[in-house]
Amino acid sequence: MANQEPLIISDKDEMRKWSRTMRSQGKSIGLVPTMGFLHQGHLSLIQESLKHTQLTVVSIYVNPGQFSPNEDLSTYPSDFLGDIRKLMSVPGGVNVVFHPKDLYDYGKGDDYEKMNGREKGKIVSCVEKSGIGHETWVRVENLEKGLCGKSRPIFFRGVATIVTKLFNIVEPDVAVFGKKDYLQWKIIQRMVRDLDFGVKVVGSELMRDEDGLAMSSRNVHLSLDQRAKALSISKSLFKAKFATEQGQVDCKELKDSLIHAIQEAGGKIDYAEIVDQENLEDLTEINRPAVFCVAAWFGNVRLIDNMEINV
Repeated sequence: MANQEPLIISDKDEMRKWSRTMRSQGKSIGLVPTMGFLHQGHLSLIQESLKHTQLTVVSIYVNPGQFSPNEDLSTYPSDFLGDIRKLMSVPGGVNVVFHPKDLYDYGKGDDYEKMNGREKGKIVSCVEKSGIGHETWVRVENLEKGLCGKSRPIFFRGVATIVTKLFNIVEPDVAVFGKKDYLQWKIIQRMVRDLDFGVKVVGSELMRDEDGLAMSSRNVHLSLDQRAKALSISKSLFKAKFATEQGQVDCKELKDSLIHAIQEAGGKIDYAEIVDQENLEDLTEINRPAVFCVAAWFGNVRLIDNMEINV
C-alpha cells in the first residue's frame, strides 16, 4: 500500500520555514540528499533515516557545482515523477521532497542570464566562465585529494558546498549518506566535525543489484554487454576480501590482481586503492580496518565501488 504523497517544496525559504516549524513542535528531522533517478540504494538511505528521526526530507537536486564542463551534467538521468512513486513505496514514508530549481540562482533575472551567456532554464556547471557568479566554496583540503578527487579535482568542493547549503536550508538533525561514495561520506563527516555543524552524519551500507553490481543511477547508461563486463569490479572486490581472510594482506598484490581482472574484461581503471577506513591513507599491508576502493570506466560510464575489509 502506497503512502501519502510527500509535500514537494521548491523554495528554500519555504523549506527552512517548514523545518523550523516541525522542530518547534519537538520533532526531529532526517535529510537524505540525492540527485534523483532513485533506485533501491537511495530507498535504503531513507529507511536508515527513519531509524534515527521522526520526519524525513529527501532532496532531489542535480548539483552543477560538482560537474566540470566536460562531465555528464547535461545527460544525468532524471525521472522526477518516477522518483515520487518510489518514495511513496518506502515503509514509513517521506514527509518532504525538497526539489529546488537552482540553488546557485540569486535572483538576477533574465537580463543577467543573457549577459552571462546562459539560456533561460539551462543549468550550467558552476566552473564555467559563463556561470552565475557563485564564488564561495567549502573545501576539505586534504581528504578531497584522494581517490575520486585525483581525476575529478573540483568534484568534492562542489559536494561539500552543496551539502553545506542543504544543511543551512533544511537544518536537519541527521543526514544519511551511502557508503558507495566512501570518500564523499568521509568528507562530509570531516566537514561537519571541523565546522561544528549540529548534524549527525550516518553512513548507510552499499547496496548491490542481484548480479552484484553496485547500484548507481549511471548504470542505466550501460549496454547489456558493458554491464556483464562491469561485474568484474564487484567479483574482484569479493575475491580480494576472501583472499585477505585467507591471509593475503599485501596491498600491491591484491590491487594488481583486481586491476588485471577489470582490464581483461575491457574496463579502464581510474584508480584502485586500499586505504585506512578512518583517515583514508594508503596502506601497503592490511593490518587494520581497510577499504578497497575502485573506479573504472566501461565505455563512457564511470563506475565506483568499494569493499570494507576488517581484520
